[in-house]
Amino acid sequence: MKKIFVVFLIIVIFLNSMAYVSSQKNISFEIDQIKGIYISYLEYLTYFEGNSLGINKSSINNMLDNIKTLGFNTIFLHTSPFSDAIYKSNIFPYSYTLTGIEGKNPGMDYLKYFIEEAHKRKIKVHAWINPYRISSSNDISKLSLDNPYFLFKDTNSVKVSNNGVYYNPASDLVVELLLKQVKEIINNYDVDGIHFDDYFYPDNTIDLENYQSSSQDVSLSNYRLNIINSTIKKVYQLIKKHNSKLIFSISPDGNIENNYELHYADIKTWLLENDYIDIIMPQVYYGFENDIKPFIETINEWNSLIKNNVKLVPVLAFYKVGLQDNLAGSGYLEWINNNDIIAREINYTKTLTNYDGITIFRYEYLFNNNLETLNTKDEILNLKKVIND
Repeated sequence: MKKIFVVFLIIVIFLNSMAYVSSQKNISFEIDQIKGIYISYLEYLTYFEGNSLGINKSSINNMLDNIKTLGFNTIFLHTSPFSDAIYKSNIFPYSYTLTGIEGKNPGMDYLKYFIEEAHKRKIKVHAWINPYRISSSNDISKLSLDNPYFLFKDTNSVKVSNNGVYYNPASDLVVELLLKQVKEIINNYDVDGIHFDDYFYPDNTIDLENYQSSSQDVSLSNYRLNIINSTIKKVYQLIKKHNSKLIFSISPDGNIENNYELHYADIKTWLLENDYIDIIMPQVYYGFENDIKPFIETINEWNSLIKNNVKLVPVLAFYKVGLQDNLAGSGYLEWINNNDIIAREINYTKTLTNYDGITIFRYEYLFNNNLETLNTKDEILNLKKVIND
């Protein structure tokens, strides 16, 4: 009888421990509002390339400590900036941004290490993917032979132009590749979300062959909007089928018109109908005195577009702090004359009905002394006050 009780007790303890582990999967801690910051491939080039693994691990730990100290709780981590990966992938080569050479094994799984260290600090990790960019250069000799580009070479699924090398969004094979990419990440890594930015249609002629052979009786513009909508919905469904708590977010151009005229991102549909995205993160890279897109007017417009349950988490332009803004018209000196613009933008955004946090672009502009301006430290102090309110 005593042996039976002991066996029973062991089974109970085991089941409870498994339930606990399961509950920790993917969403290991709850966050009410996002206080986010981007870590891009440009940070990798600054802090990782050419260094030992020990130095790079120390750099990652230091980055996360800095982020935690300021009160941020989420990072948007460039996981696949150029048809590549900062993790061990069966689809993409290792990113050149880690070692200087695409396909070269960097010696560790950077995504895994970031996730482990971030979660220790109660910081969530969203995997940031550029779906269509293969290279910013048209020199394909620098691409690894493991790059999927070579599977599509000499087909209309890829295009090499003066602007670089890109996948064709209208290609079914490209859509399939993107879905495999997302599936690989969410199946193998404890990420808290998948994130796309505003790089959708990379070229104005890349899909003309697809359009001409299409049965859709629509304009070219609407054809492209439909292509992107279909892909976004497929990604959303894939993510939610895997784990309904995983977040899918997109960061479109802050200029609403540009999304339709340049990127073919149908943000109005995403913010009206369900099952496209969870969070919209417009790049509202404007000051209050911007003549063309003043911050308050622009962020109000974004907020008013939301008719579903999507949450608003604007991305703010810390990279402009202390610098002249040549696209702001008469407000071109605003970022030089003020040291609390980001803080005031956060405070205003908090008043909006769909507010669910903010995100800063990007890490280096807060913590790299070489990029520091006369306003950086004061802007950080003011940011820290409001982000922790």
